[in-house]
Order: sequence, then C-alpha cells, then structure tokens
Amino acid sequence: MAPIRLELYKEATESVVTYLCDELHLKKNQVFVSKTPLEMNHVYDVIDQAPSVKTTPLLYKTFTPQPNKYLRLNKPIIDQALDHDALLFYPFHDMEPFLLLLKEAAENPEVKSIKITIYRLANHSRIVRYLARAAENGKEVTALMELRARFDEKHNIEAAELLEEAGCTVIYGFENYKVHSKICMITLQNKKGEWKTITQIGTGNYNEKTSKMYTDISYITAKPSIGKDAITFFQNMSLSNLEGEYDHLIVSPHSLKQTCLALMDEQIQQAKVQKEAQILLKMNSLTDLDIIKKLQEASAAGVKIKMVIRGICCILPNLKGVTDNIEIYSIVGRFLEHSRIYCFGCGNQQKVYISSADFMTRNTEKRVEIGCPIEDENLKQELLEYFNILLRDNVKTRKLCGNGEYVKMDTSGDPFIAQEYCMQKAVEEADQLPGEEGISWLDKLKHWFQGA
Repeated sequence: MAPIRLELYKEATESVVTYLCDELHLKKNQVFVSKTPLEMNHVYDVIDQAPSVKTTPLLYKTFTPQPNKYLRLNKPIIDQALDHDALLFYPFHDMEPFLLLLKEAAENPEVKSIKITIYRLANHSRIVRYLARAAENGKEVTALMELRARFDEKHNIEAAELLEEAGCTVIYGFENYKVHSKICMITLQNKKGEWKTITQIGTGNYNEKTSKMYTDISYITAKPSIGKDAITFFQNMSLSNLEGEYDHLIVSPHSLKQTCLALMDEQIQQAKVQKEAQILLKMNSLTDLDIIKKLQEASAAGVKIKMVIRGICCILPNLKGVTDNIEIYSIVGRFLEHSRIYCFGCGNQQKVYISSADFMTRNTEKRVEIGCPIEDENLKQELLEYFNILLRDNVKTRKLCGNGEYVKMDTSGDPFIAQEYCMQKAVEEADQLPGEEGISWLDKLKHWFQGA
C-alpha cells in the first residue's frame, strides 16, 4: 500500500519534509500542515519498525527491567512479603514480583480476600486476569474502579465488566472525587486461625506497559499497622466516607495535605531555634496555593528545600526574603519521571513518604490519594539515595531560576544521567543475586508460563 498524503502538525523544517517525501515517494503538494493535534495511536505500530533503520538509531537501546534483592522470582512471593518489606523502583526493577504476588494470592487457600484501587490498566491486563481467577476460586475480591481516567474510560469500563462477570465486587468511586490512589491489600488466614495482611502501596502503575516507561515506586509490606489502615481505607471507600481517620497512611482529601503542612511546620520550628531543617520533594507538578505559601514560609524561616518537579511549578526559587532557600529542578529523560516522594527533616528524625499525589489542588482536595510512611531504615535510605542520585544529574536536568526560566546544569565535570545510572545499578545488583544473573533464559521461560 503506497502513501498518498503526509500530514504534519504545525511545522517542520524543509530538510525533514524533503527527507520524508523522498522516502515515502511523495511530492510537496501531497504534504499538509495541520494546526490541530494529530491522532497518534498509529505511532506505536511504526515504533516496532524503527530499529530496522540503518542510519542513526531512532530508539534507545533496549533495557529489560531487572529482578531485585527483596522479592526473588525463584521463591514464593507471598512468603517473602510476609517475611520482610520490599521496595521496587520501576522501570529499573521488574513489576513481575507484584504480578506474581496477585497470581499466588488467586490460588493460595489461605488468602481470603483481595482489595485494590484501579485507575489505569494495560490492554489484556494480567491484573484483571488474576483478580478474576481469585473470585472464581471463591475469594472475596473488591476493585475500586475509577472510570474517569483520561483517555482510558472505555478501557476501564471493559475491565470493570470483566471483573463483574467473574464475580468480583466493583465499586465505581465518587461523583466529585476521582480515586487516584494506588493500594492493594491481600488478607490471609493461616491454619492456626491467625489473620495477616500484605499491603502494596505505589506512586503509580498497575499497568504492565507503562511500568517499563514511567519511574514509579512500589512498596510491599506485611506490617500490621499499615494493614490495619488499609482495612479501614477500603471500609471507608465502601461507605463513601472520605473523612476517615488513619494512624499511619495520609489520605486526601481529608488528611494528606493537612499532614504535609503540619510536617512543614515542624521544620519551620526547627529552623527558628537554629536547628538543621530540611524538606525534599519529588513530584510531577506543584500548584496548591496553601502548600506554596507554607514552602515560602519555611524558606523564609531558614529551612533548606530541594524539589524535583518535572512539570508545572507555580513557585519561583531564589526570591530574596521569600524563597532564598528553595532549589527546584526538572528532569526530562528516557523515562517519564512519575514517582512522588516527600521527605521532612534530617538524620534519625527524618520522615519519608511515598505517595500517589502531586501537590496540586485537584490531588489534595478533589481526589482520593494515599501517602505511606517508609519506616524501615534500609528502605528509607534507599529512597534518600535515589533522591540524591536525581540531584546529581547534570545532563537531563534543568534548574528553575527566579525569573521563571529553566537553565542547563553545569557540565564542566563528568556528565551524569540519573536514569542511566539507575539502569546500570539495577543490572549490576541483579547480576550479584545468586542464581539470578539478570534472569536466565530458563527463568524467563518459567515466568512466561507463570504469567499465562
């Protein structure tokens, strides 16, 4: 089939148009420039052909998400999750441990229920398949489904129908509040009659495809304290109660923003008595006026504030007497920076959270979002190390200035790309795992059958 028309969005250089016309055997009068956005779904089919281009490569070198030290794929995931906390960094770590956790839960006779919030899913999602299988095996399965996920409404409706047909209970959220939280809870009862929970909380990604393209953090724990709050959360959601009280989780629209403001106040008080005070934040966007005012207050008090904000940022740093102590960076790299991290304080007193929420009014006041404290010292240090790795990036990072412009970082030293460093680090750590050097071909075959 020969092309008959080339449509471009807004503009393109003459050399690009000439090249495309030569390759597609088109004339210039077959080229049209549109001012409306183009429908781009077909690009995914084109991408599959891109590696065959013989000139400059159009795609990044393939990277395979790696196994991690916390949840080994050659051992039962449920047993490991009950034994110790785990932290997965997508896409550097494989999503497979969480998927296999759901698969095991669907078959394990000790598992009594699975509850999960769903915002976006992949096509032919294994998560839907495992939840349906669990329901068919007589387990209580509840999915809190948000149908209003932009661009995925039709897909979510289809997934909800599949779950309902399998016997799952599907809750459809609230009229004025999107459910954007990422939480999954598995409840077990052993032969002794003892009840346990495994709770997974993430900054995003129950989507097998985007977990390989977005940077996200997934926390899996059997801590009873987190499990108790997770039980309360799902009970509140089933009763349409958005003002529930929790001991450890921070949940919008009721407590997430209020808790973060209170934690900032603690740092302000520290600074006022000449003690070291610090706030570290990573997220997609910052627009919430109350939080912006509190950050200004903290900066004026002497709190050192560093933020990695990829997108919209409605506060300017380096304004004398107002934001002197604020540094703001944006990283745009191979993977979409999507994880949210909140850190308050220094040293042993530092409090670290991961969350599904940006500091935007729509997230803090008009959505159901969850933030979770990371209290395990080893995991907390991993998160802080990850934040510091991002701050070292001098290639893909731009620094926000007081005049609202983003400038490149100083590259007089060795170039450092945070995402490439994390990729290499994940590969090296996987190679050191006994019997799991980057996953052998036999393991890959086994995992493929497990996922089927």
